[in-house]
Amino acid sequence: MNQKINYQKELEKTLAALQADGRTPTLLLHSCCAPCSSYVLEYLSPHFRITDFYYNPNISPTSEYQKRVDEMKRLIQEMPLENPVTFDEGRYDPERFYEMAQGMEDIPEGGERCFACYALRLREAAEEAARLHMDFFTTTLSISPLKNAQKLNEIGIQLGQEYGIPYLVSDFKKKNGFKRSTELSRQYRLYRQNYCGCIYSKRQAELEGRA
Repeated sequence: MNQKINYQKELEKTLAALQADGRTPTLLLHSCCAPCSSYVLEYLSPHFRITDFYYNPNISPTSEYQKRVDEMKRLIQEMPLENPVTFDEGRYDPERFYEMAQGMEDIPEGGERCFACYALRLREAAEEAARLHMDFFTTTLSISPLKNAQKLNEIGIQLGQEYGIPYLVSDFKKKNGFKRSTELSRQYRLYRQNYCGCIYSKRQAELEGRA
């Protein structure tokens, strides 16, 4: 059995080492939405020059995708961040998500389909980080209590080794990260969606009375 790693403590070690070295490296931050990104940007912007990479082909319908993109852009413009943040929108290719999800349509949220979706989005982030010659890459996804931080970090570390860009391990929900994201969402009047993004999560939310 693998020993469970406290990824928040590992992140704190990395940040302390960067501070001791006086370095402000570059970070490609895959973001899923503005509410989740709010705390992560606040937390990491003192330590990195961030490129916020928005790649989420899972989001459906197109109008929902565009609403989330617009909110992400607005947050970056309005939020006072220690180091400037650049917005980088990836290609919206929902067919790629549907191809990935084939045969897993009925798996409940939080299972293998979601893990494959993590991998799809993180691989694109790793490729973009390599293309831009970034020092690190990571994702905001671990801030959600519904996302598996262990699996996200395992996938990220593996892709980091494959692409030669270190994955910044994290579990942003820790240390009241998720709570802080809800506070910032209220402060900036951010649109908070009631389902993760894909048609399968929307269907499940509707069945459970959340949408």
